Amino acid sequence: MDKLGPLWCFLVFVFIYTQTATINGSTNTKGNESVMGVIGAIVDNSSRIGKEERLAMKMALEDFYYKFNQNLVLEVRNSQGQPIQAALEAMGLITQQVQAILGPQTWEETSLVAEVGSKSDIPIFSFANTTPKWAAERWPFLLQASTNMFNQMKAVAAIVESWEWQRVTVIYEDRDSSATSVLPHLSNALREVGAEISQLVALAPFASSSLSKELARLKKGQCRVFVVHLSLSLAEKLFEMAKRMKMMERDYVWITTDPVTSLVHAMNATTISNMQGILGVKSYLPETGGHFKEFHRRFRKRFRSEHPEENNHEPDIFAAQAYDAAWTVAIAMRESNKVPRLLLEKVFHSDFHGLSGKVEFIDNKLVSLNIFQIVNVMGKSYRELGFWSYGHGFSENINENAAYNSSMKVLGQVFWPGGPWYTPRGWTLPTSTNPLKIGVPAAANFKEYVTVEYDQSENNISYTGFAIDVFKATLEELPFYLPYNFLPFNGTYNALVEQIQLKIFDAVVGDVTIVAGRYQYAEFTHPYTESGIVMVVPVISKTSNRAWLFMKPFTMAMWILTGVINFYNGFVIWLLERNNCPELKGSVLNQMGMLIWLAFNTLLSTNGARLHSNLSRMTMVVWLFVALVIMQTYTANLTSMLTVQHLGPTVTDIETLKSSNAIIGHCSGSFLSRYLVEVLHFNPNNIKTFSSTEAYAHALKNGEIAAAFLDVPLANLFLAKYCTGFTKAGPTYKVGGFGFAFPRGAPLLSSITEALLKVSESGQLRELENNMITSAKCEDVEPDKETPSLSPNSFLVLFILSGGTSTIALLVYILRVDKSILRHKIMWRVMRTIMGHWGSQKRRYSRRVSDVAENASNSRNTFELRSQV
Repeated sequence: MDKLGPLWCFLVFVFIYTQTATINGSTNTKGNESVMGVIGAIVDNSSRIGKEERLAMKMALEDFYYKFNQNLVLEVRNSQGQPIQAALEAMGLITQQVQAILGPQTWEETSLVAEVGSKSDIPIFSFANTTPKWAAERWPFLLQASTNMFNQMKAVAAIVESWEWQRVTVIYEDRDSSATSVLPHLSNALREVGAEISQLVALAPFASSSLSKELARLKKGQCRVFVVHLSLSLAEKLFEMAKRMKMMERDYVWITTDPVTSLVHAMNATTISNMQGILGVKSYLPETGGHFKEFHRRFRKRFRSEHPEENNHEPDIFAAQAYDAAWTVAIAMRESNKVPRLLLEKVFHSDFHGLSGKVEFIDNKLVSLNIFQIVNVMGKSYRELGFWSYGHGFSENINENAAYNSSMKVLGQVFWPGGPWYTPRGWTLPTSTNPLKIGVPAAANFKEYVTVEYDQSENNISYTGFAIDVFKATLEELPFYLPYNFLPFNGTYNALVEQIQLKIFDAVVGDVTIVAGRYQYAEFTHPYTESGIVMVVPVISKTSNRAWLFMKPFTMAMWILTGVINFYNGFVIWLLERNNCPELKGSVLNQMGMLIWLAFNTLLSTNGARLHSNLSRMTMVVWLFVALVIMQTYTANLTSMLTVQHLGPTVTDIETLKSSNAIIGHCSGSFLSRYLVEVLHFNPNNIKTFSSTEAYAHALKNGEIAAAFLDVPLANLFLAKYCTGFTKAGPTYKVGGFGFAFPRGAPLLSSITEALLKVSESGQLRELENNMITSAKCEDVEPDKETPSLSPNSFLVLFILSGGTSTIALLVYILRVDKSILRHKIMWRVMRTIMGHWGSQKRRYSRRVSDVAENASNSRNTFELRSQV
């Protein structure tokens, strides 16, 4: 309506002017001088709301007359619920020179009436429950005399939060344009409590066939929480059809808003029976105070008299608001002398407590109500459960001692549809007749994760791969049976996830990466793979400093032990041969040089003819055998190190790629195209997409691309298949990993995530991953491994043999030396004895007494020497 064109307005006015005379033949204006002014009103006389508003406005002006003794005439016209008719009636009231118009009830009627009234600066006091923000700028004389429903939407969201429902379906009237203002507030309120609107259902007012089709479609869905924002007449049809289709039974939840809830007391027994178990939110009508009680008494009496066809005669919030609006206008007219702008200014300054609550206008709107009543339809009427107050929460009463709680559960037990006393979970499991529709990428780049094969002969499609196996293992951990059907999808991964929001799929299973941008379409489970993105590049031979490569065949310990054994063996041979070789004698410095020379000469010489001792030859033979083994091993190990290929990545970081303007690649259809450009800042012209591992390998080998960017699990699989020629390089860029996608707020999501964690914690997930990696046999030759340096452990037996042999030779030599020294001592004593004996024979012929004694002594010495020998 804010774009109403001048030509269309002109046609409407022509139609209004031509039809006014035929529709309204007379008015209720009193033509006497005691009349202070005329107030117009437009209501729908066929509706309960219109009937209440008409009577309430009459009573307000009557009370005004009794209090101020000033007469105001009320001209009431019937819009019949039609916007054009309301505009015609407004034009008729303007010709009767009314000072203000009260009503109508809907925004469709109000917008046309405001367009008519704006031409004559007639204030319009709308009873519609919402007014767009732009309306005040277009029609300055338009005021909303009823409280808006924005806070009521927060009350609905609080109910949803109390029972931990995550998704709701909103049913509204197709022609009610005010819903476009209310629904965004409901959506925001639900989002604040962690819930969301799963779908919006617009119902046509008079199409019963479409109503049954919509309900049948809703019955097939999983969501079982319905918020009904309809007119009373359409709501009655809805619940009648819902009961007939068995949708007013167990596990269903129905929440109604105004005007349906506020008119529950006026419904007949048949309608009440169709609405058993419904929760309702309605504006709170204060029923305390003498003024309201008097109004209540008089209203019931007159309403029964004027509308005997109605079963209930109690006033509701609509009657109270109409009374307050009429009283507000009457007071303003009394003080404004019928000047429209002054009248409007007086209304803006209104500030009093009326029947409906506080009467005050802010931004051309009556201030919002902050208290709402929660009712539960059961039996022949309804039960008042309690209240919800904005900023406080739920309470059983609203007095000064009220105890508030954020949960509705404090209000006591709720009677739900079908009669159960337990809390409905708000959703239902898919059935065999309506299984879960799961989308699967039909053209996955890595067939090990997802493979979709078409068997045309049997007209069958098979789904295999790691992602499929993980999903099936997850379903086995669920405490309930979950029927499902896999459906192939050809397109990008973003488009695949978007199908969930479009209601094409109920879930997505495959190698789908969890990224923030996809959360606008769906929610994800816990990732079932390692997260991150890595760069895969070809490898090349590394050239390094080999100046000390000759030392690498042996470890440092091996070199030290070899030198010690060499020196030890050289020392043993030097000791054994020094008495037989004059060149081994001389000064200390000369003997040290000869000792070192022997230590290494024996290692390289095979000529044993120059050795004189058998012990030296034995030591030499063993040591030459050990030295031969060591030298051959050293030669072989050094040769291996000189010929082995040392490999490294061709590129180590992305800055090198960007500076060299290199071409890079990634999986076709993935999110990486955007990530590489927006996050890693690559030139989009330097990015290519590939659809298979073979294409990756070929492009990397022939230099078509310098690097490939893959998700970590895909990179591991690629390197397992191509175990040589490629390697990871650079850091790992963190993303969410692979996960299963479900609708936002899906009740199944938490159960699936819990089951997936059980699969992971049990080790089954690791087993499935290992089986996948193992199945990817390397298509390249085995890579050359770096030759290790040899330690003394490899030659321990040989070193013991050589050292032991030299030690034995040394011990034998020492024993021989000891015996030789002893023999020389004995021979020296014998010689001394013989020489002494020979000297005594020469003096035999000149013997003296002393000689006899000496002879006796020599004889004793000879005996001792022989004994020793």
